[in-house]
Amino acid sequence: MSQAPIIARLTTRDADFDSRLEALLAWEGVSDHEVASRVAEIIGAIRERGDAAVIEYTNRFDRLEASTMSELTIGPDRLAQAFAGLPAAQRDALEHAAARIRAYHEHQKPSSWQYEEPDGTVLGQKVTAIDRVGVYVPGGKAAYPSSVLMNALPAHVAGVREIVMVVPTPDGVVNELVLGAAHLAGVERVFTIGGAQAVAALAYGTESVPRVDKIVGPGNIYVATAKRAVFGQVGIDMIAGPSEILVVSDGGTDPDWLAMDLFSQAEHDEDAQAILVTWDAAHLEAVQASIERLLPTMEREAIIRESLARRGALILCDDREQAVALVDRVAPEHLELSVESPQAMAETIRHAGAIFMGRYTAEVLGDYCAGPNHVLPTSGTARFSSPLGVYDFQKRSSLIQCSPEGADTLGRTASVLARGESLTAHARSAENRLKTDD
Repeated sequence: MSQAPIIARLTTRDADFDSRLEALLAWEGVSDHEVASRVAEIIGAIRERGDAAVIEYTNRFDRLEASTMSELTIGPDRLAQAFAGLPAAQRDALEHAAARIRAYHEHQKPSSWQYEEPDGTVLGQKVTAIDRVGVYVPGGKAAYPSSVLMNALPAHVAGVREIVMVVPTPDGVVNELVLGAAHLAGVERVFTIGGAQAVAALAYGTESVPRVDKIVGPGNIYVATAKRAVFGQVGIDMIAGPSEILVVSDGGTDPDWLAMDLFSQAEHDEDAQAILVTWDAAHLEAVQASIERLLPTMEREAIIRESLARRGALILCDDREQAVALVDRVAPEHLELSVESPQAMAETIRHAGAIFMGRYTAEVLGDYCAGPNHVLPTSGTARFSSPLGVYDFQKRSSLIQCSPEGADTLGRTASVLARGESLTAHARSAENRLKTDD
């Protein structure tokens, strides 16, 4: 009996192509009613009992025995100690990545502006940073110092006054690399808590955890559901789904390279998605052969195999133009354009979180140290949202100052429109400032 293929093969000319693609792309990570109910219960307990509930849930879920919040708090001295104690190679790598991430995000800083109209009326926009931000960093299965840098550094560049970090430490295991990254990124306080209880504590505040204005950072389904639940009380960055990569190849890139690029996202977890699109049938066969040969050599083979089987695909399309149309339909988190003239192709792409151009630009460089943010829209949300950046940690205020002449001109227009809406107080407020004939 033949074995099931490691990864699905699709052809755009197949009659069932659309339905198969839609099934692969379908994802809703925070719709589980049971999870939503448990999250609501946790949020309610944190709001009602504060620190006591945070300690209770943290002990239960992370298998700890804390009795006070001080045992779950890490201050700046301990963060600095963690950084100083790292091996030199790790310190150097963190510093190199941090410098590049900071430099890139410095270019994003918007400026306040204003202009004056001929009658003396002044209009403009004032940009100010959010006061306090909470950064959620996953813990447990893996440590993510890169997530610390990508979430905290743009906030620091934006001018956020205080950055508070939460990171779960199951069984009390603290990752020194994560703490060292927090020190380097300007984090001032870390609470070793996670899950929905950490999100609730940041959103509403407790006796020990300060209430923040915005929560950023990825997490599991409980974290994502909690972020959705508290949105409105605080800002959030996005509801993040599983990691995704879509590779477009014209057949000129080493198939082994592309197989590993697909693996690099599939190894995140079983729900991650890895798709390759090409119009070269022989190249598609070669990539499939590389996948089959290289997969048994991977340390996370079981996760990659499950991910590719559930949500992966090798897609044969008709031509370059159809590949572009598929990219915009998928709106992938990560897009590799492994083609000749990648910049020209990138010009035609409308929907993608991050675009990696050329055969030598592996997506993983963006995960760690290229500079642009690795917190990206997933699950098709690149159609309407953008990578995390400095602008996510700032807000804009409109500026309006009328001269007497401007108040007269604008007031007459406002009066007519207000009376048209039957809002006479509006109209009379504007009319009070109209010029009167002497």
